[in-house]
Amino acid sequence: MQRASFRPAGRFDPALLADIRAQAMRPSLEAVGRFDPDRARDRLLSAYAAEDTVLAYLGDALAGFYVLRPRADHLYLDHLYVLAAHQGAGLGRQMVARVQDRARAARLPVQLTALRGSPANGFYQSCGFELTGSDALDNRYEWRASARGEAQP
Repeated sequence: MQRASFRPAGRFDPALLADIRAQAMRPSLEAVGRFDPDRARDRLLSAYAAEDTVLAYLGDALAGFYVLRPRADHLYLDHLYVLAAHQGAGLGRQMVARVQDRARAARLPVQLTALRGSPANGFYQSCGFELTGSDALDNRYEWRASARGEAQP
């Protein structure tokens, strides 16, 4: 597994990140008949905050990104995407590990939502996230560190 480097988004063009999101979400959204490229892009752009966004690089190439938003009682993992060419190589796990490290340091849980039926559900569960609820479209997950710093059972 190639080690990624991580950088704050800074002045990075959010439109490029919105394109990555649309590409990554397309298969899952098409499977449920809900893919709209403009809506997929707007979901990221409408609430974009560079200070919450971390870019993941493999070598000099942008390979993915995540958006982690601080809340009063938790951290919210709003977006996490890996470019298709880099999926399955451990980059997503490296990003989740960084998120979990930040949560441990802040002594806060991490919450997220994932589209029902998406492969992301199995990925997050394999990273220690537990299903806390669902609705017609999404599953809600939470991860908490135990006192020893491991995912709670």
